[in-house]
Amino acid sequence: MTQRTVTARSGALDISALILLAVLLAAGLILNMTLGNALAMTGIKPQFIIAAYALAILLTRGGFAQAAVFGLISAAVIQINTSIPGLNFATEVAGALTMAALVRSDIRIAGRSVTPLVAAFAATLVSGALFAVAGTVLSGFAIEAALVKVPIVAGTAAFNAIVVQALYLPLRAARRQ
Repeated sequence: MTQRTVTARSGALDISALILLAVLLAAGLILNMTLGNALAMTGIKPQFIIAAYALAILLTRGGFAQAAVFGLISAAVIQINTSIPGLNFATEVAGALTMAALVRSDIRIAGRSVTPLVAAFAATLVSGALFAVAGTVLSGFAIEAALVKVPIVAGTAAFNAIVVQALYLPLRAARRQ
């Protein structure tokens, strides 16, 4: 019997990257439905799904096509408990593409890399701002009504940025083993 080796890499459909995303999304969904709902009382609604795809993009260093696929898959998962079905397909792709654009940067403060922090903040901000503005307009309100959501979006972006920065190095080390 001869042994076969299967290569699992194919551009945007890198199987190992999709498995990583699936594991992170599963954890993110559980955290969204438990801890996320509990923290919502504080005015911050963590989006662990965004943190999950942000981490997957950081860890795989995938390109824009892979990031778009990650955004679409993440949006499909979010449909379980979204307030505006379908809207996340646009907002999560935009967030994932933002993440992909920034992960190749080397953003440092005092010699320490803060690329995960900055990229996750920007990705969450883009996704959240688009969701807030589009959701407000789709609900029939004037676009100015979205301004009341700015503190929630900014707080969520800051929370996600901290989560991603804290988890990136341990997950990168675990992935190398």
